[in-house]
Amino acid sequence: MLPYTTVEAAEAALGRSLSAAETLWLNYSANKSDYFLYCHNILFLFIIFSVFPFYYLFLEYFFQKYVGPYKIQPKVTLSFSDTLRCYKSVMRMFFLVVGPLQLVSFPSIKLIGVRTSLPLPSFWEIVAQLGVYFIVEDYTNYWIHRFLHCQWGYEKIHKVHHEYTAPIGFAAPYAHWAEILILGIPSFLGPAMVPGHMITFWLWIALRQIEAIETHSGYDFPWTPTKYIPFYGGPDYHDYHHYVGGQSQSNFASVFTYCDYLYGTDKGYRYQKKVLQQLREGVKSNGTMHEVSAESQKVD
Repeated sequence: MLPYTTVEAAEAALGRSLSAAETLWLNYSANKSDYFLYCHNILFLFIIFSVFPFYYLFLEYFFQKYVGPYKIQPKVTLSFSDTLRCYKSVMRMFFLVVGPLQLVSFPSIKLIGVRTSLPLPSFWEIVAQLGVYFIVEDYTNYWIHRFLHCQWGYEKIHKVHHEYTAPIGFAAPYAHWAEILILGIPSFLGPAMVPGHMITFWLWIALRQIEAIETHSGYDFPWTPTKYIPFYGGPDYHDYHHYVGGQSQSNFASVFTYCDYLYGTDKGYRYQKKVLQQLREGVKSNGTMHEVSAESQKVD
């Protein structure tokens, strides 16, 4: 909770005028406890898990003609009832595990120094901190993911997430309760190393889950802004991991591709892409040869 409740008091404490964003934050948060503000994550996650996967479902059902060419595994289509069943499972885990975890984890957030006070962080401060959070989470998640693909980790925990060999957006948070708890550690490490403002923390949790939904969407759209992020894996990259399934020893990275490249766990994916490219070039070459042959027959 802020130590002042009026703009005048805040400006006197800071020794300057408040920005428009700071005024909005003061008006909203001045009379709210830090715990209440932290628990906004529960609402944010509920909305993200419910709304963002629906975007891909909406396109699939109403614009199939236009988005069909971008479906990564076009032969696999889930019925609406199967999709709804997945969502119900995610919501059950949300209310039994994710929500309660948010409620009890507040002391750790206070311990590492996530603040709600003024001044607000600058745009570039937020961007820099989010960059650190994504890199730290990606690296630690990579090794946890590799562990979950050992025989014990997969059979006891991770196989639940791999029930969807052709993933969908709603299946991004679909996992064993133990996996949800374990993967909370990488998400926490970045903010623990570089504590920021509560707004930055909100953005971190939201963006990480939106990214996970995109990579599990089953569609590789050319217009997505993430195409311009260096070393970003994306839907096609992670879809291969689900396609191979339990035997997969490839594409463990959650966001970026550098860990898989450095540790040699993207060789299967790169080999598949190479073979597919050769097949496409072969088909194109054969088509050109047929056209030349047809033209020769006309001349003769």
